Amino acid sequence: MAKEDIRRFIRLSEAPRGHRESERLFRPTSRKLESARRIVVKIGSALIVDQATGRVREPWLEMLADDVARLRGRGQDVAVVSSGAVAVGRYALDLHQKTLRKTEWQAAAAVGQIQLAKAYREAFARHRLTAAQILLTLDDTTEKKRMAGVRATLIRLLTLQAVPVVNENDAVARNIASFGDNDRLAARAARLIEGDTLVLLSNVAGLYSADPHESSSATLITDVNNVTAEIEQMAGSARSGYSSGGMVTKLVAGKMALASGCTMIIADGRDPYPLSAIDDGSQCTWFRPSTAARVARKTRIATTLRPLGALVVDNAAVNQLRSGEGLCIPEVRSFDGDFGRGDAIVIRDICGHEVARGLSIYSSAEIRRITRRSGLGTGWPLTAGSLDLIVHSDDLVLTD
Repeated sequence: MAKEDIRRFIRLSEAPRGHRESERLFRPTSRKLESARRIVVKIGSALIVDQATGRVREPWLEMLADDVARLRGRGQDVAVVSSGAVAVGRYALDLHQKTLRKTEWQAAAAVGQIQLAKAYREAFARHRLTAAQILLTLDDTTEKKRMAGVRATLIRLLTLQAVPVVNENDAVARNIASFGDNDRLAARAARLIEGDTLVLLSNVAGLYSADPHESSSATLITDVNNVTAEIEQMAGSARSGYSSGGMVTKLVAGKMALASGCTMIIADGRDPYPLSAIDDGSQCTWFRPSTAARVARKTRIATTLRPLGALVVDNAAVNQLRSGEGLCIPEVRSFDGDFGRGDAIVIRDICGHEVARGLSIYSSAEIRRITRRSGLGTGWPLTAGSLDLIVHSDDLVLTD
C-alpha cells in the first residue's frame, strides 16, 4: 500500500477532529522540513509505547525510521529525543500501580532503556541507519565542560551519519537535578547541536485555543512567533491530559527554542509517517523565532564561533550572498580546513577578502568526495532541490 493510502486509512488512535483552523498570527516563509539543516525530533511515550501492554509500537517506529531515512537521504542531520523507557520498564517489572516510588521509577528506567534502545537499533538498521544511545543528566547540559563534551560527541555522531537517540538518564537522575520532561530536554539538545528545527511529536495536532477534547469551538493556532501570556493561558486552562506535562511543557520548550533562534513544530505524531505528513501539509503549530532571536544567533555565528575552514567563491556567488541567498556547492572554487557538519566556516572572494561566515551543511570530507566526482564549480552530481546548499541563508552572516 502506498504511503498516501496508509495516511488516509490508518490512525494509531482517534483524536478530536474537525476543529477549525485559526487565523495565523503571522505569515510563515515555509511549512516544510526540507529547508531545515539539522532537526531534533522528540517522541512522546504514548506514541512509541502501547500503554496497555508496555510494548514498543514497532509498526509506528518503523514508519518513523522510514521518515528519518528520507531526511538523512536528502542531506539533513537528525537527532531523536525519545521518552518511553519507564513505560516499557514498569511493565517488565510488573510495576502496575499508578504512582511509582523514586527507586521503582529508576529501576523501570534502567530496564526499559535497554529494550527501547534495542527497538531503535533494529528499526533504524532496517533502513541502513546507525542508532547511537545518549543518556543525559541536567548537569550534562548546564556545566560548561560537560556540555562541551556532550556537544562534541553529538556533533561527531552526526558527522559520522549516525542518528543519536537521546533520553534523560532517569536511572540515576535526581529529582532536584532533572530536566522535568523530555520537551525541555529536546530544546536543550537542539541548542547543543545548533539545531535549526525542533519537532515535538504529540498526541494532538498542535496548540489549540482551548482543550480540543472538551471544546468543539477550540481552534488550532497554526503559527506563533512569541509565547505570550495569552498563549500560555491557552495551555494552562486545559485539563491535565492536555496541559500538565503536555502542552504547558511544550510551550516552555518553545520559549527555549525561540530564544536560541530555532524553529519549533508541535505535530500529531499519530499520523502515519508523521514527519512526511508535515511536509505534505498536515495541520500543526509552527513556532518561528523573532527577528531579535535570529539576529542574536547570527551574531553568535559571526563573533563567537571559531571558524574551522574557509571557502573561496567567485564574484557572482558574492553578489548572490549579498542579495540574501545561501551558498551552493557549484559556486565554491576552492576550500581548506578540516570541519564537520554544523561547524563555522569563513567565505572569501577570489582575492582572499572575507565576505561572510556561516555554518557548513557538509563536512570538509564530504565536500572533498563530491568535488572528486564532479569538480569544483562544474555542477552538483545530484539533482535534488536544495541538496546542493552548503551554507543555508539562515546560517550565514555577511561580514564585509
